[in-house]
Amino acid sequence: MRHKKRTAKLGMKSQHRRATLANMVCSLIQHSRITTTIARAKVARRYADKMVTLAKKGTVHHRRQALAFLRHKDTVSKLFAELGKQHGDRQGGYTRIIRLGNRPGDAAEMAILEWTGTVATATGETPEEGKAAKETKPKAEKTDKAGKKETKKEEAKKKDAPAEKEEAAVK
Repeated sequence: MRHKKRTAKLGMKSQHRRATLANMVCSLIQHSRITTTIARAKVARRYADKMVTLAKKGTVHHRRQALAFLRHKDTVSKLFAELGKQHGDRQGGYTRIIRLGNRPGDAAEMAILEWTGTVATATGETPEEGKAAKETKPKAEKTDKAGKKETKKEEAKKKDAPAEKEEAAVK
């Protein structure tokens, strides 16, 4: 029986679990958002919050502790330069988990793990990303039933035609 044993094993040995969680936290720091299973997100959230707490303290000793866990110098630099200052006024709860539903294939419950400083949306993208995607999308050209492009004169006729019908109906 596993009474009072609270470690989420995630189906891995301890070294594999530690490396996986360190890589997930590194990806979260670099990309500000990761998509994973809910069980992994809940465990990774603990370590991500601990890394931000180290970054808020900001000493050389805390930087070395973060480097010992994460093992990526550029990620630790970003953690201490940006995220420590971003969450400076907050006293915990630096991450949020947004549930996405089940993954096709094995029906695992999926989630997005992201920093609380960002605005959450249902699709999992920030409003800036959504605006950029909408702006870059080219507009489709209007075509008639035969697939021919309509000229501006034909478009104007179609717009005026309903107005003329309404005027005739009113008289």
